[in-house]
Amino acid sequence: MDEAPPVFAGPVKRSMTIAGHTTSISLEPLFWHALEERARAEALPLSALVARIDAERIARTEPPNLASAIRCWLLAQAFRRADCPPVP
Repeated sequence: MDEAPPVFAGPVKRSMTIAGHTTSISLEPLFWHALEERARAEALPLSALVARIDAERIARTEPPNLASAIRCWLLAQAFRRADCPPVP
């Protein structure tokens, strides 16, 4: 496992192809690290996990932007693993 990124650091922009188009996503290093760890845990390429989160996001009535959706998805996953109250 790589060294944990700093907790307080500005966003880093990365480009990836999801659903057949290239997009740029800006996330703080801590969120990139957590997203990479979840992709590894689910044996998925990072772009496949982001595509799944994106599909869930688009299905919402008022979808947030993709970076916000990723952050919220990661936090909801952490709550579930910690056995906290259900996340809607």
